[in-house]
Amino acid sequence: MPAQESECFESGPAHTVAALKCQPRKPMTQRKTEPATRLMQSIARYIDRNADQSLVLAELAAQAQLSPSHLQRRFKAVLGVSPKAYQDAARLRLLKAGLKGGKSVLNAITEAGFQSTSRVYGHTTRNLGMTPTAYRAGGAGETVAYALRHTTLGPLLMAATHRGVCVAQFGDDSAALIAQLREEFPKARIVESSHTQSPELDAWIAAFESHIAGTSPRPDLPLDLRGTAFQIRVWRFLLGVAEGEVISYADVARGIGAPRAVRASASACGSNRIAVLVPCHRVIRADGGLGGYRWGLERKRLLMARERTGRAPMRFAHGGAVGER
Repeated sequence: MPAQESECFESGPAHTVAALKCQPRKPMTQRKTEPATRLMQSIARYIDRNADQSLVLAELAAQAQLSPSHLQRRFKAVLGVSPKAYQDAARLRLLKAGLKGGKSVLNAITEAGFQSTSRVYGHTTRNLGMTPTAYRAGGAGETVAYALRHTTLGPLLMAATHRGVCVAQFGDDSAALIAQLREEFPKARIVESSHTQSPELDAWIAAFESHIAGTSPRPDLPLDLRGTAFQIRVWRFLLGVAEGEVISYADVARGIGAPRAVRASASACGSNRIAVLVPCHRVIRADGGLGGYRWGLERKRLLMARERTGRAPMRFAHGGAVGER
């Protein structure tokens, strides 16, 4: 998907509850509340089916046979966002589908259930990462500069917009990393970094490379975080996790004020596109297992070992197991 996009809850709370792998086993207290969790999931599905309609909290509460205030609390505890925020995200999916399908901006906005264009431009651009018109154009008008390095953890591609780093991806093949970037920004202007086009990026990736090699502290780089409101809450929380510290997915959920949204928090970690700078490698399962890592468990082990000992890790050996959160 384009990096400017936010897949909203396609990769977030509602759609990953049953699909996530490598999750901590639930404690007995959580197992007892499973029916309540399933009820909130059913309300989320109802919102998905009726996202373009005007849904008031009282109507949703009636569906759940709860008071509005009780539904609000339970829904946010399970899904990580309020019913209203969840519906906004579902509408955003409809808007994006309409724009991708070639509908006019006005028709796509109307059919997604938004009541005014001002609401769309004031709210969804934070999640789209661009205006609806630019999104419909597949990122046309955006300039994304990238740089490649062969690091101790394998090939690394870092890309940035004028706002900051939007991608830092490890891979096994430089050509594949570039192809992936072009898929994420299908109509944007993709340029290889040079001192003329993006002098900052050259310095940023050099600082990043020194950091993962264990020869310099983590660079304080500007980040262009693009995701749902929930995902960004998780990523910002991770930015505060100290080097060498390890926390659980449950700790993340509690840290963002949504203690029951453990799986949603894990999904947000797995959706992170900015390796190391947003340190999702510092999050493990409650039982001490590594969980998963978008760029492979071997890289996660090496990063954790380097931060724990303060020494440069052994070089990455290709073929490390990859785990999906």
